[in-house]
Amino acid sequence: MTWLITGGAGYIGAHVARAMADAGEDVVALDDLSTGVAARLPARIPLVEGSCLDGALLRTVLAEHAVTGVVHLAARKQVAESVAQPTRYYRENVGGLVTLLDAVADAGVGRFVFSSSAAVYGDPGVDLITEDAPCAPVNPYGETKLAGEWLVRAAGRAHGISTVCLRYFNVAGAAAPELADTGVFNIVPMVFDRLTRGEAPRVFGDDYPTPDGTCVRDYIHVADLAEAHLAAARWQAGGGARGDLTVNVGRGEGVSVRELIGVIAEVTGDPRDPVVEARRPGDAPRAVASAALAAERLGWTARRGVREMVESAWRGWQLHHGD
Repeated sequence: MTWLITGGAGYIGAHVARAMADAGEDVVALDDLSTGVAARLPARIPLVEGSCLDGALLRTVLAEHAVTGVVHLAARKQVAESVAQPTRYYRENVGGLVTLLDAVADAGVGRFVFSSSAAVYGDPGVDLITEDAPCAPVNPYGETKLAGEWLVRAAGRAHGISTVCLRYFNVAGAAAPELADTGVFNIVPMVFDRLTRGEAPRVFGDDYPTPDGTCVRDYIHVADLAEAHLAAARWQAGGGARGDLTVNVGRGEGVSVRELIGVIAEVTGDPRDPVVEARRPGDAPRAVASAALAAERLGWTARRGVREMVESAWRGWQLHHGD
């Protein structure tokens, strides 16, 4: 097996690429390096610089590396940005997937793992979200991920491709400091950034219908997420070789924004109180996974807790942003 990891130099992609390579899989990464960092990948993993919108390049990579499976992570993923730039999100997330699936089908690639998101659910209003919950995304990012799932399954049925859609919940942490999230878009690095600049963390809305008024999320360590991809690949190599599967990837435990900031305060030693600002458009009050199906079908369960996520992310932040 040779796996193409799109977005393979990204924060999540590099973790997935390394985990699969460490498990003995042959891996090649594709990344346009708009947010990816080439140095995240060891020399043993080839990196092709390019976009999933480039069909000719995709066909060349699939052929030259004799790719037999694809893990598709390349996408734009910021909720607020998607609200402001919906056409960009549809063009890159959906259009890039269409181009990739055409190339995959033409090359006879038999396995496809799709990076989806809990954003496909929107706000289902339940304590634990199961995979059969209605999908009603509340922002363009979630819409592109739901459309992506439809495309992946349809292409799988049409071309005999085994497909897995992994619905990630909120990702944090780092398997090693050099692999840490270097952007300031997700909540943990956003809080680190504020504290480093001597400013209080921000909370976007404290009037949600949750116990402390702040949004509740299911946080998962990126190393656990990488292991979920490996489990999906091995499921396909076994009984799932001709099937399709959609599973949540989370811990099944809700943590509020205010609670998470409290853990960050303990880890960093900076206990300043957050400031409350207006709600952001497109944020659901609560999104917590039921992870039972992933355990049942993939034999995968998250092993790392929130404090470990924050501690590992802080070590990475200090490496990349320290004096």
